Amino acid sequence: MSENRARALRGELYYAFTQEMVNARRRCRKACERYNNSGEVSRRKQVELWRDIIGDNRPMPPQAASEAEDEELFADEPWIESPIAVDYGTNIVIGKNVFINFNCTILDTCKVSIGDRCLLASNVSLFSGTHPLDPEVRNGTKGPELGAEIHIEEDCWLGGNVTVLPGVRIGKGSTVGAGSVVTKATRRGRFAMFRKEQRRNIRVVRLLPSHETSSREAKQNH
Repeated sequence: MSENRARALRGELYYAFTQEMVNARRRCRKACERYNNSGEVSRRKQVELWRDIIGDNRPMPPQAASEAEDEELFADEPWIESPIAVDYGTNIVIGKNVFINFNCTILDTCKVSIGDRCLLASNVSLFSGTHPLDPEVRNGTKGPELGAEIHIEEDCWLGGNVTVLPGVRIGKGSTVGAGSVVTKATRRGRFAMFRKEQRRNIRVVRLLPSHETSSREAKQNH
């Protein structure tokens, strides 16, 4: 692994358009296309295609005598409805008995973990990647990016159109209401609803100087 990719996983400034990073995203995109276009396939094939997305190279268990018995071999595997969009795939960790409904997006610049028995409704987005606030540092495709890990603990339910931003930890047993944008951690066993009305009035939090600290860091890491 290159130092650039290692910085990405650590949540430090890195460059997303090096050949290594572009190739990693292309590999994942092709794997997602195979999964999304597979149609009605056996549970075994579905699991195999999903493992290809996340880079899970564990050997598949031997074929069982009947289709029902074979499906039982994969009872604990996550159930992912297509289509799904994933950035790298190899930074995703999913527990047992997880259900992810269709049209979900996972940008796994940094690690994204989803605990056992979690339910993600349609159009959920998990964004572990972000960009510098200073526009001179951000600099389109020429500038650096960064991220922070997302952790969804066991037994959580995320409603439709929920967006989870970088660095968030959702506590065990939590429910996040539909349409929420989760910007901070939720405590264990809580119902969280981040309402649109709370985001309606835009105010200036602070003015950005022409060069933030991240500007110096970006130049050092280039």
